[in-house]
Amino acid sequence: MQYVRLGKTGLNVSPVAFGGIPIQRGTAEDTKAIVDKMEELGMNYIDTARGYTVSEEYLGAALQGRRERFILATKSMVRDCSGMKKEVDVSLEKLRTDYIDLYQIHNIKTADFEQVFGEEGAYKALLEARHEGKIGHIGITAHSIDDLKTILSEHADQIETIMFPFNLVEIQGEAALKEAKAKDIGTIAMKPLAGGNLEDWRLALRFVALSGTCDISIPGMGDVEEVEKNASVCCDLSPLTEEERTEIERLRKELGNQFCRRCGYCAPCTVGIDIPTNFVFANYLRKYGLADWAKDRYASLKVNASDCIQCGVCEERCPYDLPIMDMLKKVEEDFAR
Repeated sequence: MQYVRLGKTGLNVSPVAFGGIPIQRGTAEDTKAIVDKMEELGMNYIDTARGYTVSEEYLGAALQGRRERFILATKSMVRDCSGMKKEVDVSLEKLRTDYIDLYQIHNIKTADFEQVFGEEGAYKALLEARHEGKIGHIGITAHSIDDLKTILSEHADQIETIMFPFNLVEIQGEAALKEAKAKDIGTIAMKPLAGGNLEDWRLALRFVALSGTCDISIPGMGDVEEVEKNASVCCDLSPLTEEERTEIERLRKELGNQFCRRCGYCAPCTVGIDIPTNFVFANYLRKYGLADWAKDRYASLKVNASDCIQCGVCEERCPYDLPIMDMLKKVEEDFAR
């Protein structure tokens, strides 16, 4: 296994790493088998989150007796200081460890910045946790290119890693992620398989690894076979062939008229629908086999796809000419089943 430096954290991590969403649909024993295989193959970075139901708990059990052999990252959606302090302690308990290598502020948005980085914000709690030795490094995750740009312009000196969607279809963050790398911020590609929409996993992961944009990618893995396949990419980091480049262009054209890139240019919705988030939850329902979790997330939205009034304003704004109204109708139908 080859390893890369994760920016200013100085952590040496495998270029393809473990994303902890899919293990929610399995058992603790399944997760142990996955971690066994990761250890065998040298895949040493694990990403999970407070919001991934049993993921932290399963990983905590699987890491017993070998915690020091892995780089462990988790994250929380909490925005205030007192709440984030509690979240860190819960993560430590669930993961059965006394330290977490990287703790991230999950899915941060520009509207959150004032609170998160304010006097009693979540960032203060993470600074204190780092001082106390509970965590090693502080990062953020984001989904909107505008949020990413704001982070880099206003808070680059306060964070050590950035996680952002990047794959051969979603390349809107490329310039900003390269700017982050230039600032020595560790860059982590989420959704390297475009949320399961890219079936050629080898090509998808090779594209990210060879792009020069992200240090590592974290595809979700739900079984041992996926670990084996994804780890094998680390053994072949030769340049993309002409055939691979041609296939990438074909896939971009094929998915271009049906794939939400979460750029956010459709916002604001006339009735307040968070359009990209609705599509994300639908993807968990369709591609990840996490129906109950996806339905709970969807139900938590105050306004969802069923509230669409078909005004068409979002479609006028979409730079990719997506049939957003039809796509929202499909989301509504899928969650109604």
